[in-house]
Amino acid sequence: MSIHDLRIALFQPDIAGNTGTILRLAACLGLAVDIVEPAGFDISDRNLKRAGMDYIASVALTRHVNWERFESFRQTEGRRLVLASTKAALPYTQFVFQAGDILLFGRESAGVPDHVHSATPHRIIVPMIEGQRSLNVAMSVAMIAGEALRQVTL
Repeated sequence: MSIHDLRIALFQPDIAGNTGTILRLAACLGLAVDIVEPAGFDISDRNLKRAGMDYIASVALTRHVNWERFESFRQTEGRRLVLASTKAALPYTQFVFQAGDILLFGRESAGVPDHVHSATPHRIIVPMIEGQRSLNVAMSVAMIAGEALRQVTL
């Protein structure tokens, strides 16, 4: 059950364990999760279940067969999309989150394709020291979702 109006969206996630960890986080924080398929694993994967443990049953999870269906859902709901990207310039701590935002995270192996990146006007980054590629996606989700919740629940 989601208690906050924020949502987490995972674009074609590659790693079942990361997705399970994010589902567990969402269950504990009361956030809904959208998975934009195809995923790089079977959604019933045992690694997903192990990482999410018994929390998965508590998550408001919506699966979208592709990007176009997800975008249709988002637009119908009137929600703003916020992309976490290593190509962004604005630190997530300087972004002003709003209730109803969907926090979008790309594939572990490749992020999001150019057409998704360019279709998302709000892009944020987790600043890191020079020379490092990226954080684990579950860590990024936790950091950004925590900041978004802090802002919208003040």
